[in-house]
Amino acid sequence: MSSVRFVMVGGFLGAGKTTTLARLARDYMARGKRVGLVTNDQAQDLVDTTSLRAQRFPVQEVPGACFCCKFDELVERAGALEAAERPDVILAEPVGSCTDLVATVVQPLKDLYREQFTVAPYAVLCKPSHGLRILRGEDGGGFSPKAAYIFRKQLEEADAIVINRIDELSPAEVDELARLIGKHYPGVPVLRLSAKTGQGFAALPELLDQSGAFGRKLLSIDYDTYAEGEAELGWVNFAARVSPRPEGALDIDHLLLALTGQLGERLTALGGEVAHLKVIAMAADGFGVANLVANRQAAELSIPSGRQTHEAFDLIVNARVALDPDVLRAEVESAAGAACRSRGASLEVRQVRSLRPGRPVPTHRYATAVS
Repeated sequence: MSSVRFVMVGGFLGAGKTTTLARLARDYMARGKRVGLVTNDQAQDLVDTTSLRAQRFPVQEVPGACFCCKFDELVERAGALEAAERPDVILAEPVGSCTDLVATVVQPLKDLYREQFTVAPYAVLCKPSHGLRILRGEDGGGFSPKAAYIFRKQLEEADAIVINRIDELSPAEVDELARLIGKHYPGVPVLRLSAKTGQGFAALPELLDQSGAFGRKLLSIDYDTYAEGEAELGWVNFAARVSPRPEGALDIDHLLLALTGQLGERLTALGGEVAHLKVIAMAADGFGVANLVANRQAAELSIPSGRQTHEAFDLIVNARVALDPDVLRAEVESAAGAACRSRGASLEVRQVRSLRPGRPVPTHRYATAVS
């Protein structure tokens, strides 16, 4: 029996990992391959999982901690995909605040599960909005030096660094970011693409299909700084049921954009640096997703629903912001309620969880590369 290709794509919160994995999945499927996906988060009610399932991909989720700390569950979830879907390729999306994944995930897979998985080169997406500021050395790039430390370490362990979202940048900004990456990480291949539009995307599956001495960059990393950097991020997962007013339809996309934009403005006013806001609406006949990936950017409708509805639907908000999680939770609940009320809709909160990520405690951590 042939092994399953295991493809993990890393990158900071808001780098575009979910959009990238969805396009990768469609690329593999177009080549006649069966695909499964594994998502990862510090808590449940994950927009990424809901969005990918709505796009009819088979998805398993590892909630509650990073892949590195839940390595056995990652293998279990991958095994569940194997049993149910018999995939040729498993695509894995780690938590965007996690690093040291070569030592704690790639190497253990290559060593302990070499008969089950063939591990692809480890590509890491560079988020331009914070990447330019961090690599220029602009006062932490909006985050504290400890949070910026995680961003830098993510790029350091990459087999290839992918400048994503080039559709949002000028050619000069793309060139500058490539020069900065070359300066800080000399010799590492750099890809330029937009997972959203598909521009330049063909280079990524070509890279991931390669075999050789990949997944061997073991970091020298200070886990105290790493843990403190993660803990500076407030984490809120919010789930609710929205009921439009009986006499009028509610425009789902307008609600998504308004909620995401207004919440971003509130958080910026409080001094919170946005790493990522994701909001999804799941109606009976469609879904939509809105995103905000940095304070200096506008909210965008990444997946339009094109729907107006009279029926109740589910709303999920995932907020990752450098802000006290209790404050962040209050702002998410307040903004969601206000956005619905202003459209004559009612909001029934189903579940809210706020937290700061705990200290990473990997199941395995390899000090030397075994393969």
